[in-house]
Amino acid sequence: MKALCAIILIIVQVVLSHGVQVQVEQGKLEGELLDLVTKDGQYYSFKGIPYAQPPIGKLRFKSPRPAAAWNGVRSAKQHGSVCPQIDILTNMLIPGDEDCLFLNVYSPNLTPKTLLPVLVFIHGGGYKSGSGNVDNYGPDFILRKNMVVVTLNYRLEALGFLSLGTKDVPGNAGLKDQVEALKWVQRNIKHFGGDADRVTIMGQSAGSASVALHISSPMSKGLFRRVISLSGSPFCDWAFAIEPERRAFALGKQLGRELEDPDELLEYLQNLPSAQLVGTSPYLLASEEVNYSVLKMYHYAPVFEKYEGEDSFLTKNAFVNAENVKDVDILFGFTDQEVVVAIPFIVPALLELYNKYPENFVPRKITALTSPYSVLDLSSKIRNYYFGNKSIDVNSIKEFITFLNDATFIYDIIRYFEWLPNIGKGKKYLYQFSGVSKRNVYGSLGAPYGISGAAHLDDLLYLFDAKAFNMTLDKNSREFKLIEQFTTLITDFAKQGNPTPGSSCKITWPAFKRNTMKYVDIGNENLTILSVNDNKNYRFLKHLYNSFDTMSLLNQL
Repeated sequence: MKALCAIILIIVQVVLSHGVQVQVEQGKLEGELLDLVTKDGQYYSFKGIPYAQPPIGKLRFKSPRPAAAWNGVRSAKQHGSVCPQIDILTNMLIPGDEDCLFLNVYSPNLTPKTLLPVLVFIHGGGYKSGSGNVDNYGPDFILRKNMVVVTLNYRLEALGFLSLGTKDVPGNAGLKDQVEALKWVQRNIKHFGGDADRVTIMGQSAGSASVALHISSPMSKGLFRRVISLSGSPFCDWAFAIEPERRAFALGKQLGRELEDPDELLEYLQNLPSAQLVGTSPYLLASEEVNYSVLKMYHYAPVFEKYEGEDSFLTKNAFVNAENVKDVDILFGFTDQEVVVAIPFIVPALLELYNKYPENFVPRKITALTSPYSVLDLSSKIRNYYFGNKSIDVNSIKEFITFLNDATFIYDIIRYFEWLPNIGKGKKYLYQFSGVSKRNVYGSLGAPYGISGAAHLDDLLYLFDAKAFNMTLDKNSREFKLIEQFTTLITDFAKQGNPTPGSSCKITWPAFKRNTMKYVDIGNENLTILSVNDNKNYRFLKHLYNSFDTMSLLNQL
């Protein structure tokens, strides 16, 4: 009997050492069978799959092209290179490699009787940093809900979002990378047990704003059925570029060549090392350099393209007039203490900056497009509302965090969601995540200041097993119960278009409607139904910005 067991073990080891092979359109892939972090199952992992040609040489800044075929069997056991980038939290250069357009596919079953729903995740990072790697996005928790998971890289910084305003380089190359990845999923996901007709796209932060833009883009039509958007929207102050063409020419000047012709600038920038492009921040005004912070970035981001056509991701008319909005189900959310993630930048530097330059209280899209008098008037009203007679210093950090939560994320997320019900026929749901446990790595930064809650990025740690943190997992713990609750809500929505299709949550999550504006708070124990109508901060900002309508401002960009 012992001999038989030994033989079986050897056979298993041989099979695993040879990996698991899948045929996709470009050729054969060899992945591997891995254990779930929960130790209650296994999954198939295929990493570093090229979905587009390397965007190098004359393809730099251009729309992606489908990946070429390969001969033989390609190993899919390691991630591909990350894209050149600047770490948004440390401001350190990560050289990466321009040959970085890879995706990763994880599946609980390669040959299910019925094809499985698919979740495609688009990472955040302010369009400056990030990747789809398991360092932050281990798929284990979602795989346990019987879904196929796809993560991906897309071009960042100038390489992904430089715009010359021309047909040749209109901008949004990084968003077009995402579209190319979604097209690859449509053509190939069945080989991993996934159903191309049941694709949900999910993004966080800049990835959240990205998936919201896919709702409006004609280029993305037919590539997904549902959208999940965490902590970001196209209305957020950081989500659109301001003066992108001027910034492109400023980049050339800062890197040694002052030009006026866009074709000459393109040729010059295409021949520079990628590290110079992503490592340079071209400011247009002195105030940008003074005011730059992780929460008020003057950088490369999505743009409205000037020319319509097959290569156009999104024009101003298409977005403002909602011409191509898809009838998809939509789930949007935010955390209750988003900006706590930035406390290391806030104390003391940002406190001093806002004290010295009160115009920082006003959204960038307003300061860029209105008179200084209006800006100063708005800043006084905002400061008085949030701080009263208090000084802006470490003793008023709770008030400062509340303001930044609203101004950087929550107001613009809800405002966008309030606009959405006017268009499309899909169901729409809104939530706030406020769960607290040892997994709140970023929320814990608020503890020294008496602030408790879920910070920006904390919610992801209940959806993904971030391998970089090497967290222990106790299936009897409170945090695991929250993991189970949150992943169930998210995956039920992805599968059925309803986050609470059954009665296990003890409530029925109401769809978001403009008259009631109801949403759900996801805390440690039960779900609680709330209403935006009871959010006095939102009402204050909406009234204050009423004469600066977001859509009108975006229309001027």
